[in-house]
Amino acid sequence: MNLLVKSIKIADPKSEFNSKTCDIRIEKGSITAIAEHLTANKNEQVFEAAGSILSPGFMDLNCMIGDPGFETKEDLKTGTAAAKAGGFTAVAVQPSTKPVIHSKSEVEYLLNKAKGNLVDIYPLGAISQNLEGKELAEMYDMKTAGAVAFSEGNKTLTDDGFMSRALQYALGFDGLLITFPENKAISTKAHVNESENTILLGMKGIPALAEEMQISRDLFLAQYHGAPVHISNISTAGAVTMIKKAKKDGIKVTCDVAAHQLIFTDDLLSGFDSNYKVKPPLRSKADVKALLAGLKDGTIDAISTQHRPHEIEFKDVEFEIAAYGIIALQTALPLLLQAGLSPELIVQKMALNPRKLLKLETPVIKVGSKANFVVYNPEQKWQYTSQNNYSKSANSPLLNKELTGKVQLVYNNSQYQSYE
Repeated sequence: MNLLVKSIKIADPKSEFNSKTCDIRIEKGSITAIAEHLTANKNEQVFEAAGSILSPGFMDLNCMIGDPGFETKEDLKTGTAAAKAGGFTAVAVQPSTKPVIHSKSEVEYLLNKAKGNLVDIYPLGAISQNLEGKELAEMYDMKTAGAVAFSEGNKTLTDDGFMSRALQYALGFDGLLITFPENKAISTKAHVNESENTILLGMKGIPALAEEMQISRDLFLAQYHGAPVHISNISTAGAVTMIKKAKKDGIKVTCDVAAHQLIFTDDLLSGFDSNYKVKPPLRSKADVKALLAGLKDGTIDAISTQHRPHEIEFKDVEFEIAAYGIIALQTALPLLLQAGLSPELIVQKMALNPRKLLKLETPVIKVGSKANFVVYNPEQKWQYTSQNNYSKSANSPLLNKELTGKVQLVYNNSQYQSYE
């Protein structure tokens, strides 16, 4: 169906219409006209968007969808439904499934199953067989089949020699490794940030040192091999400082931060709500301030959701035995707006840079281009409830709360979905 979006402010630094308020016509999946005043054609759906913003569709670098094997947590249908409602037209899915995405057959399975969806699915292949950190997975074969990068999910490659060999191997075919920054020997079996607050709560903490030691290891290896590495979900002020220096030194490093790390702090743990149990753990206000500064100065390249769905029996238990993670696809945008991020910064960190990191084509809001965009109202308030939660899981501390910043429309692959 053809579509006319009226009176929309465009946020796309690659577009000649950036920061301008225009009407946009979409016909047969492509943008055919952009002007200040367009008259609606016959058989054209009109979407009034005064006060809203249109940007290229968001892309998530770090999303867990349980297909195959963990469909009781999330499947492709519910995962992409939640992604659409959050403004995402593309998601990179983690290999932590059953079976693990560690060969071309699993990559092909995901791509075939996701065909025809509004949301583009990009598989991340495992670095090691079965995520065990012992034998290299079939990374080259997975890349030729369609894997966009390689990850161990929320697992850390503890063997320095294995990580070194993986970087060297991936460099041979321009592969990108995505690492999770946690030194397990330092973090041990702790569950929260190490701080005065968590000590008072009687919980053993994970120090910032655990994250920063692992980042240091990966930076040394990346420098030694001249290989790129992407560090996902950094959470400490020290991590920002280290990566900023590494970039100045010419090391090929990029990184992202989870949206919830820009708002939530370990002060929220006083109620022992397991929905705040994430890894890396919620840190201090000083860390949040440093992360926001790192986003603004370009040290942090992208923002991810770290969407981790879980059945109720994994979260509605004592804090210490609860699973890590929250569902986050639908709530990333409101958190970024709450953190004070501008539309320009949001489009850079949520739409453009994620695709650039994975060497994917970046949508541009211009005449003649394929239509791939999100429309959202940054001031619209809405209630996040079980009725409008599209995920199969419900492990979010934001459920039944009023949020500000509402996705109203997403368009991609000649399909659109509105949320009025």
